[in-house]
Amino acid sequence: MTPEHHKRGGATIGQLSMLDDWEALLVRELRLWCHSPDGQAEVWNQFASNLPPGSAADEMRGFEDLIRTMSTYARRPLVRHELHCDCLGADEAVFLHIVKAASTGELDDAAMVAALMVMPAHAERVALMAAQVGTSTQIISAGQ
Repeated sequence: MTPEHHKRGGATIGQLSMLDDWEALLVRELRLWCHSPDGQAEVWNQFASNLPPGSAADEMRGFEDLIRTMSTYARRPLVRHELHCDCLGADEAVFLHIVKAASTGELDDAAMVAALMVMPAHAERVALMAAQVGTSTQIISAGQ
């Protein structure tokens, strides 16, 4: 654990190994995407390898748009754990909850939780993007 994890949002609240496969994959994709261009390339490859060619680019752009929107309109920077850490941080868990709720059709709940992370004017948009991301991540996870 790095000093960053002692900040608000970095507290360990669970373990990736205790999550469903697609949930752990989503957290890893978030970490990779935010880590480096090489991490972003790895996420792109996961999408390209596990989704139909016609939809992979669109689904990847949806993921990228979700991360960019959440980062741009965040109340504070999103705290993440290290790439290969099995810990699930508080911010990562909230991100996961937004995506999980949205992808199961609970858009109002997802938007309400998103309003804790981003400015309220963008919460509904985040929830709509999260629904798409959840669905594509579940497909990717099933293909691995």
